[in-house]
Amino acid sequence: MNNSPSFMGTTTDQLSTLRLAYWLLKLGLIFFATELFGLTTPPIELNYVLVIEALYVAISFRVRYMLGRKQLLFITLLLDTIFWIIWLYCTGSAANAFTSLLLLPIAIAAIMLPQWAPWCLAIISTTAYSAMIFSQPDHSLHHGMDMSSHYLGMWFNFVISALVLTTTVAFIAKRIRQKDAELNYLREAQLRQEKLLALGTVSAQMAHQLATPLATLRLLLEELVEDNQSSPLTIEMHKALSRCEASLTDLRQATESIRSEKMHAQTVAALVKTLKDQVNLLMPEVKLSITVSDNASHATIHSDMSLLPALLALIENAARASEEVIQTPKVEINITLKTMAVLSIAIYDFGQGMSESLLAKLGHKLIENPKGLGIAVLLSHASFERLGGELTLQPNQDKGMIATVTLPIEKA
Repeated sequence: MNNSPSFMGTTTDQLSTLRLAYWLLKLGLIFFATELFGLTTPPIELNYVLVIEALYVAISFRVRYMLGRKQLLFITLLLDTIFWIIWLYCTGSAANAFTSLLLLPIAIAAIMLPQWAPWCLAIISTTAYSAMIFSQPDHSLHHGMDMSSHYLGMWFNFVISALVLTTTVAFIAKRIRQKDAELNYLREAQLRQEKLLALGTVSAQMAHQLATPLATLRLLLEELVEDNQSSPLTIEMHKALSRCEASLTDLRQATESIRSEKMHAQTVAALVKTLKDQVNLLMPEVKLSITVSDNASHATIHSDMSLLPALLALIENAARASEEVIQTPKVEINITLKTMAVLSIAIYDFGQGMSESLLAKLGHKLIENPKGLGIAVLLSHASFERLGGELTLQPNQDKGMIATVTLPIEKA
């Protein structure tokens, strides 16, 4: 069931309107249809109860947008049930033809609230109705506590109806809520894929445009090297240019691997070695420490060319976060087997961490932050999902953040 603010606001509006209709129905039955439906003339005290209920209805209209909270919604349904019980007791008790209206709050609770709520209302309503049955005058009882078949059938029908609402209807509502949650997740995933497609298109265009300037820079650098081979500036330019060329080559290979859906198997030990080599080549300033458990080093995973860039992006973010706080780009990685079928790669940084609101968005959508838009994490998250894995971000108990990547393991 949709729990969005707009949906809850509409629902509470409808419930407030329905509550007003209940109150008007009670007044109409008392003043215009008492003889028609065989109701008992109510005592004067019921008028005071109706005045209190009118104030309750007015307040519920006034604060209806707050009633979307589960606890408050249950309290209002409980009050509705109590007002119905009092009205029924004063206008004929169990002989009242409108006793089935006690089932309405149970039905609403079964649809909108957790399973405990309709059960509580069902117990209260059934107890009150049973008390009305047993408190009927002598014409409804025979030989002491032996109820007449008519009232026994009414009581049994009420109990069965309450049980159906608290079990079957609640189960159906729960399944609908699960389906709605799945649809919302798929909708968000589709929007995320559309953004990733747009980012991928832009990246491919930019990579194509960078190829020619990089080739020109390479020729110019070679000419400079011929003139002055020992220049420190040309050495640094050569390193930077080599890194750009390597990144561009990796991008092309990753694009081709994704397009052709080529997967290859590799052990965790091989992945760790490749990861260290790439970090030393592309980020030599990063102080990387990798710990691999004994049972995880020989595990085998299936991946493509997108796995390594995704891990490198997380390492680069972790190194940047550490450097901002401890002035050292320090990153620690702990690789273990989460289960016999799942590999866990935990990446620790020593930064200042993030707020919970930002963590909830990071990796799922673009964010507005002075440090960036979270594109690298978004792309990494998509890469892990495509490989059957998952990326979770959580604060470290000591300091910084933990980015945990889980990947499926090939069974031996």
